[in-house]
Amino acid sequence: MCPIYFRFEHSTFNSVTFIMPQKKNQLFIVLGFIFLTNAIIAEFIGAKIFSVEKTLGISPMNLKWGQQLFNLDMTAGVILWPFVFILTDIVNEYFGKQGVKKLSYLTVFMLVYSFIMVRIAMNLKGADFWIGSSQNQGISNMTNAFNSVFGQGLMIILGSLVAFLVGQITDAFIFTKIKERTQNKMVWLRATGSTAISQFIDSYVVLIIAFYFGGNYSLEWVLQVGTINYIYKLGMAVVLLPLLYVIHYGIDKYLEEPAKD
Repeated sequence: MCPIYFRFEHSTFNSVTFIMPQKKNQLFIVLGFIFLTNAIIAEFIGAKIFSVEKTLGISPMNLKWGQQLFNLDMTAGVILWPFVFILTDIVNEYFGKQGVKKLSYLTVFMLVYSFIMVRIAMNLKGADFWIGSSQNQGISNMTNAFNSVFGQGLMIILGSLVAFLVGQITDAFIFTKIKERTQNKMVWLRATGSTAISQFIDSYVVLIIAFYFGGNYSLEWVLQVGTINYIYKLGMAVVLLPLLYVIHYGIDKYLEEPAKD
């Protein structure tokens, strides 16, 4: 009986060691696709500045900032970034800082690729019927509309890429340090702590590079929009903490499932 028992244990061990890396690879691929999709969408819609008050159907707040009055204006891309940073924490939790770095570098590469492809598309000559196809919607020239929507300036692209990469690396570093100090306890602390610092950097760097150095926007406006963006991101990081625990629970259950024949 002993040889049979040994072979069974040995076979089971091989099965487990084979299935677990396969499951983690599949997990990394799924998380990577979700992460990459959110990051690319956030970059492209980030050129739009929207009014929170108008969106909610309320009166402008007319906040006093220095000598000027400002309202709650944010970049549209900020809506998705809290989910991107949750994914960053999840990747860091199961794949470490190196996993976050690899995913971040890949995302930057794909963003650069996306911007290049968009630039090529902008330089293609529009078909005559297409150029005037939306005049009944108030758009006289579709080529100009297309280029206006997708034609983000070089400084906006540069600011987005720099802010993203710096924010991601900072988040991964702080997350790892807090995890080590707390001995793998208090998920909420390392998640909110890393997000609070990394999002502070991300919120201002992109706007300073893109709109202050690259545009005609005042520093007061940049700081105002950056502050509102940061408050939103930090608030969402706290609100989404239960989701973080649910995702943790689901992933742990997935990785612990026995191999199926």
